[in-house]
Amino acid sequence: MPQSPDPDLSSFIRPGDTIMWGQSHAEPRRLIRNLVEQRHEVGRVRVFLGIGLSGQLQPEHADAMDFLAYGGGGTTRKLAPSGALDILPVHYSRLPHLVRSGALRVDVMMLQVSPPDDAGRYSLGMAREYLTEPLKHARVVLAEVHPDVPWTHGGPYLAKGDFDLLLASDEDLPADAEIKIDPVADAIGRNAASLIEDGATLQTGIGTIPDAVMAQLSDRRDLGVHTGSIGDGMACLHRSGAVTNARKAVDKGLSIGGVLMGGAELRAFAHRNPTLELRGTEYTHDPMILGQLGNFVAVNSAVEVDLTGQINSEVAGGRYVGAVGGIIDFLRAAGSVERGVPIVALPSTARDRSRIVAQLSGPVSVPRADSCVIVTEHGIADLRGLSLKQRVGTMIAVAHPDHREPLERAAKDGGML
Repeated sequence: MPQSPDPDLSSFIRPGDTIMWGQSHAEPRRLIRNLVEQRHEVGRVRVFLGIGLSGQLQPEHADAMDFLAYGGGGTTRKLAPSGALDILPVHYSRLPHLVRSGALRVDVMMLQVSPPDDAGRYSLGMAREYLTEPLKHARVVLAEVHPDVPWTHGGPYLAKGDFDLLLASDEDLPADAEIKIDPVADAIGRNAASLIEDGATLQTGIGTIPDAVMAQLSDRRDLGVHTGSIGDGMACLHRSGAVTNARKAVDKGLSIGGVLMGGAELRAFAHRNPTLELRGTEYTHDPMILGQLGNFVAVNSAVEVDLTGQINSEVAGGRYVGAVGGIIDFLRAAGSVERGVPIVALPSTARDRSRIVAQLSGPVSVPRADSCVIVTEHGIADLRGLSLKQRVGTMIAVAHPDHREPLERAAKDGGML
């Protein structure tokens, strides 16, 4: 498909429209560039954002754009300090409902799609997640076809007539990122992996810590995958032979994900892979589906955890850096099924500050009633079934040794001990 001239987006987008596109590696970079360049001609619009990767949006673009995001992940967070970013603090599983009900109106979809298969079907490529529901409601669908975007299973598949605009893109796609696991992450990975049995179905968050956990699982057998994001670490685990999905009660033989976050090796792994399907958030986060998975292990990270088990996954140092996201959806599911394990893994410190704290510095993303297994490089704190006083001592034991005495003192001063 030859490169076509840049389109006049004002022919498709109206002032006041809300625009949505895929996050991370699914960003339609050419269309985003066109929108930024033509923003004054298009008129003021609202853009719904997920995790940013390309960094194409800048605070100064707020002169014609309003930015709304479900979190502050990746390059999206740089929009926050200027006041240009507004946050929609909802559970990830609620996004399809908000679109369907009209509470989150989406007028224009901008997509990155794969080249068509032999039947002329275009795949959504790197992402389904929260894109599938708004595709049913958007007035306009604009898409760019990239030759390196994988054709992935899971639907929906689009025909040429489904697009209001379809253009070619040769924008550089993200390169493979080297997975760097330092000694702290390695120790966390080993501790968390000790909780994962053969035949478990895995959900993992994004970042170094989940990759460190997966790096310890190559000797497991018949692991399954049902997760929101699939990255390079998960692809490596598949290639090791540890993942077969043979013991899953639903989607047996299939790895299920919502979005691919990785470079060329991940794209090659996913391309036309019949054992991998990407599904919408309404499926990946559905409690009815998750409740059937049996030995379901959810591995997520957080900004900080307090001594009673309350978890902040959103704000660090007063800045929005994370999200409510899907953490509570997956942790609750893992905590409610037989042999499930709800894991929150994090380093005990950040810049010499303890991430095990007496009191959270940000919002409560996961309440202490949803008791989890907290893992640091210093050990495992299984809070399930523990009283508040029991939790305090258990949490202090997995804090960094330099911070244990101050935490104990704060707990006594606060009447927790």
